[in-house]
Amino acid sequence: MRIGILHPGEMGISIAASANNSGCEVYWASEGRSAATRERVAKVGLHEARTLDELCKQCPIVVSVCPPHAAETLAQAVLDAGFHGLYVEANAIAPQRTIQIGNTMTKADVSFVDGGIIGFPAWKAHTTCLYLSGPRAGEVAACFSAGPLDTQILGTEIGKASALKMCYAANTKGAVALLAAILATAESLGVREALFDRWRTEDSEYPEQVLKRIQTNAPKAWRFVGEMEEISRTFSAAGAPGDFHRAAADIYERLARFKDVKTSPTLDQILDALCETKQSRRR
Repeated sequence: MRIGILHPGEMGISIAASANNSGCEVYWASEGRSAATRERVAKVGLHEARTLDELCKQCPIVVSVCPPHAAETLAQAVLDAGFHGLYVEANAIAPQRTIQIGNTMTKADVSFVDGGIIGFPAWKAHTTCLYLSGPRAGEVAACFSAGPLDTQILGTEIGKASALKMCYAANTKGAVALLAAILATAESLGVREALFDRWRTEDSEYPEQVLKRIQTNAPKAWRFVGEMEEISRTFSAAGAPGDFHRAAADIYERLARFKDVKTSPTLDQILDALCETKQSRRR
């Protein structure tokens, strides 16, 4: 089976590797991609399709793994390339957006499967799962049967996999944003050390654990801004308050300055970023 991965970033390349392991011929579209992407692809050994059009002609299955804001644009580009196979929408977007993309695909005679990835890039067995929903979800799961990526089918209803992804990330990444906001507020009000002391009386390691969680997520914060906005939309559509995760997007936007840094930012650097106002950031 030939399968195309759009695009092999840190997560996408690990998804491609599992498809490779499972006997698929995995293609990527090289036009316009960065040197870092080319280096990742070389390590895994994917087949090159120079353009998106070429990839869509070669592959009966295409998997979309891109930043949330680009999901519709990439889906439309695939349609414009004349694709009529099976499209897997595996991005961190609200289920209502997934359903809309699915409807567009179905009207264009393209089969559609909803996907939600939970976990880190899938290099270790049983740490990352691609949840799938849709009538042809089983065909997609078979493309990754050898792992290390796990798959789980949630049924035939489009939107289920995206909904699970949103609810899961609302806790994991949302909790880190909340801790960052608490840290920033305590610093601004001059009680951070007192707060750390209080936390230590309850759990001696907790302040360091909080800082480590924020430090670990800071280089990836730029990717989480859109995801928090998607979670906010998901909550609002479900009748729950969406304001918290809208605020979480603001927190991650403040931390976006640490994009792809190789060394974890210090506590002082994190506090400087968190306490910076929107007006200051626009200067």
